[in-house]
Amino acid sequence: MSSLSGKVAIVTGSSRGIGRGIAERLGRDGASVVVTYAGDRDKAEEVVQASASAGSKATAIQVDVRKLEEVRSLFEEAITQFGKVDILVNNAAGRNIFKPTAEMTEDEYNSMFDITRGVYFTLQQAAHHLADGGRIVSISTSGTTMAIPTAGAYAGCKEAIEQFSMGLAKELGARGITVNTLSPGATETDGLVLEQAQVDQMIAQTSMGRLGQPTDIANAVALLMSDDAHWITGQSIRANGGIV
Repeated sequence: MSSLSGKVAIVTGSSRGIGRGIAERLGRDGASVVVTYAGDRDKAEEVVQASASAGSKATAIQVDVRKLEEVRSLFEEAITQFGKVDILVNNAAGRNIFKPTAEMTEDEYNSMFDITRGVYFTLQQAAHHLADGGRIVSISTSGTTMAIPTAGAYAGCKEAIEQFSMGLAKELGARGITVNTLSPGATETDGLVLEQAQVDQMIAQTSMGRLGQPTDIANAVALLMSDDAHWITGQSIRANGGIV
């Protein structure tokens, strides 16, 4: 029997990149998966088909996490289709903007923190609807513990998610729900917007000597989904190949 057989997972922002890797891994592990996407339904349906090929049920739902009514509808529709929600992976992200503080515009700043606000209220819906014994993982960044020029606003919007998660872990612990953040380092996706010199510097700082892959992050999420991880909560775990 697959390790997540009978579980239902929502993975936001899962039509590509890290989110796709996570959704496909949870599907292979037996979970029914709700794939969410902002605009590219075809890519989302590819993830649905991958889960079906692995023998799991899946559905694609268009969601803009910045719109709270769509977040509420997401959980309602997931429960209508699958009867419950056991797992939430917050992966939805907008455009990551790296600029010196002196040059960041208000609109650019707001575009990142609007997603952070959406994550907060997605966590709120999980608090209302997740089954006891469930799992919540939000994707942050290892940049919250590093001093990276031009990354102040980006790292700040992710650090807020880590604080949301630590507080929620205290609130939901009595129900056996674990709440953690997982913080990748530089990962090879189409969302990697650093200059090549910055990428090369990060590779040089990484013990493994390479960029991460979506499967690396998905494997770490799978560990946190397991029964053996029931005692890990309120943590921010770095899955970054040893970047220092």
